[in-house]
Amino acid sequence: QVQLVESGGGLVQAGGSLRLSCAASGTITGFNSMGWYRQAPGKQRELVADLTTNDVATYADSVKGRFTISRDIAKNTVSLQMHSLKPEDTGLYSCNLWLNWGKNIYWGQGTQVTVAS
Repeated sequence: QVQLVESGGGLVQAGGSLRLSCAASGTITGFNSMGWYRQAPGKQRELVADLTTNDVATYADSVKGRFTISRDIAKNTVSLQMHSLKPEDTGLYSCNLWLNWGKNIYWGQGTQVTVAS
């Protein structure tokens, strides 16, 4: 059984930086994608960024140029470096693993990011 454990997050002033990390345990083989989604109060969950095993990254338009996603495939970890944070970046950030061409999708518990203005 795959489990995702996130770390990082917290409270930061606008313009500040945070780093989120996620570690996956269990057997993970083949093509897959790991990434981050976020959900703000009263809004739907949205993709922030993800990165495939063949190194293709996708970013939400709102974070391009400010956030950088990276992976250590051997260690099954993914990180999200966030700079120039804005109040609208506030939300619950959840780690995601997309496996077996979507047949298996796993989520972490989520970590709160709050950006104060």
